[in-house]
Amino acid sequence: MSCSTVLFSLFLISPCGEGGSGDISKAVEAAVANPQRPAEDIEKDANRKPAEVLSFFDIKPGMTVLDLFSGGGYYTEMLNSVVGEDGHVIAHTNEAYIPFSGEIYQKRNVYGRRAHTETIIAEADDLVLEENSLDAALMVLTWHDFLYEDMENGWNAIDETLLMHKLCKAMKPGAVLGLIDHVANSGGDPAQVAKDLHRIDPQVVRDTFAKSCFKLKAEADFLHNDTDDHTLVMYDKSIRGKTDRFVFKFVRK
Repeated sequence: MSCSTVLFSLFLISPCGEGGSGDISKAVEAAVANPQRPAEDIEKDANRKPAEVLSFFDIKPGMTVLDLFSGGGYYTEMLNSVVGEDGHVIAHTNEAYIPFSGEIYQKRNVYGRRAHTETIIAEADDLVLEENSLDAALMVLTWHDFLYEDMENGWNAIDETLLMHKLCKAMKPGAVLGLIDHVANSGGDPAQVAKDLHRIDPQVVRDTFAKSCFKLKAEADFLHNDTDDHTLVMYDKSIRGKTDRFVFKFVRK
């Protein structure tokens, strides 16, 4: 399949063959179509495009995948299905995230939907990961939260450098780190923008990862929304769930 026949539009930094053809695997299709998925999740699919996301990040059966700050578990459940019985998913969260995850967080284990998933509740600075163990990691709508501290709401400061070091040690060479976040306009203090709007300038992320063990391999625009002018907090009712989002695919060098 050529680059011109991809299923979704990509801004590829690498050649088409390396960046992904856009094919959606049967394992990903089955995970998204799983009839046991909660209705609350399925309602979000149109805006989140999980089949495209999981395919773009090359999630496959048998992998060990970290879902960092997994929130309500929207992606965790599908990851669990894709990796299958030969794979393993680590669903990470912290105490401050759980109240924002909603009732759906408590329903995930019904009917054994997460049989291949391990849950870890820990602050990012205390997170322990086995060295050279991860085939992939997802950070969905969370990197901006690493930039600020909000003790009033129980959000501890995160040592971004320490977390990056842990991920570099835990991920195998060539492993994919998939990152999605709400787009912020350039300019201003990134920490203040993150705290006020829960957004981040994509260039801030590029610059941070350029200093790490990860290389930006490709980026995609299938979560782009040109009606979002990036000035509203992502919780605003007029834009919540429909923010303009960037999708970065990093690989461990």
